[in-house]
Amino acid sequence: MKPPDLALIDEAGVQPWSGPAEPLKTAAAHAHLKFATVDLTHAKDRTALFAELDRALKLPEHFGHNWDALADVLEDRDWLGKAGRVILFAGSNAYRSVHPTDWTTLEDICAEASEFWKERHLAFWIFTA
Repeated sequence: MKPPDLALIDEAGVQPWSGPAEPLKTAAAHAHLKFATVDLTHAKDRTALFAELDRALKLPEHFGHNWDALADVLEDRDWLGKAGRVILFAGSNAYRSVHPTDWTTLEDICAEASEFWKERHLAFWIFTA
């Protein structure tokens, strides 16, 4: 699967992805965006989900491991950086099927963060695999 042009900020948002992470990682580098893979394969509950988000995204120490704290940190300029981000949620199908409400909340928070950054002319892409 070929990634979209990640420099097109207006197209950023939550999108499905099938295939390896490497093309996304390469496209992110070409667009000068930070790239991270959040591996949800072993996230069996919300606690494990927040732990993996914290680890993979290198969230600030004050991250409170709850939905409100996640929403706040994803809209934090210090965390985002100067250019923007690309995040791949690997293994998301399993988490989504077992925890549909949590998954919907996570997708909503990511979509809201993407819209927030679009208004500020920064890319925030989320891919679910």
